[in-house]
Amino acid sequence: MLADPFSHLALLYRGDREYVTAVTAFVRRGLLAHEPVAVAVPAPRLALVEAALGPDAGKVRLIDLADAGRNPGRIIPAVLCEFADAHPGQRGGVVTEPVWPGRTALEYPACAQHEALTNYAFTGRAITVLCAYDAARLSPRVLAEAELTHPVLRDAAGERHSAAYAPDLVITWHNQPFPEPLGAVSLRFDHTGLGDARTLAAETAARHGFTGTRLDDIRLVIAELGANSLDHGGGAGTLRLWTEHGRLVCEVADGGHITDPLAGRRPADPKVAGSRGLLIVNLLSDLVRTHTRAGATVIRAYFELP
Repeated sequence: MLADPFSHLALLYRGDREYVTAVTAFVRRGLLAHEPVAVAVPAPRLALVEAALGPDAGKVRLIDLADAGRNPGRIIPAVLCEFADAHPGQRGGVVTEPVWPGRTALEYPACAQHEALTNYAFTGRAITVLCAYDAARLSPRVLAEAELTHPVLRDAAGERHSAAYAPDLVITWHNQPFPEPLGAVSLRFDHTGLGDARTLAAETAARHGFTGTRLDDIRLVIAELGANSLDHGGGAGTLRLWTEHGRLVCEVADGGHITDPLAGRRPADPKVAGSRGLLIVNLLSDLVRTHTRAGATVIRAYFELP
């Protein structure tokens, strides 16, 4: 049996010097092999790498992941797939850092699930994804789950296979019911009430200062989530809206069950009807959290308050 050409590694680094040394070595190996290379990390880390690479930085795709990957659900379709698809027939390399110090407890489960799902999204594709983890500043739990989601680990001592590798465990662990919100407004809708749900979401968002394109984004997210409820969630759903921790939360719950763990994380296929709904939600929202099981799905889309 042929080995899978996809490679997914966790880089466990301590301090800026270790980080820059490991990342620039990865980049230069790729450039020496005439492979396309991208570095998608938060801007402060990006600046360190760019300075260390010098003139070679112009040969590398540099992406501020704190912007492009603010919602971890965007990283596979809008960062990794976009880069790989731009170089068909070539092996590529990407450095990412989806779990940086400062990620909140609310965001972390989506980050961990992203890392687990990356293993399935790129099976059979010739790409190496090196995911950096700040071993000096991230919690022991985050580092332990990095060993579950990456088959290969790399640190200053070298490279080794992860004996703990079990990405499905991480997907399951973070698929948990959500706590009940405080002060939510709600609306039950069916095929006759989806317009009312969009209107309620837009009016609520406008009261919290959303305008222009961002208001349109919220309206479209509710339209896509509501349409999914009508098509796949038993023909009806419940919209709830509230604010918490500086975000507007738009929740849609229905009786469906999302059985495809990569739903919403693949680039849209224009030949497949209905392939864009959850992808649009991921691309437009600042964070998306999902709980799904047989007979019930709850999706929460978060938007930073203006």
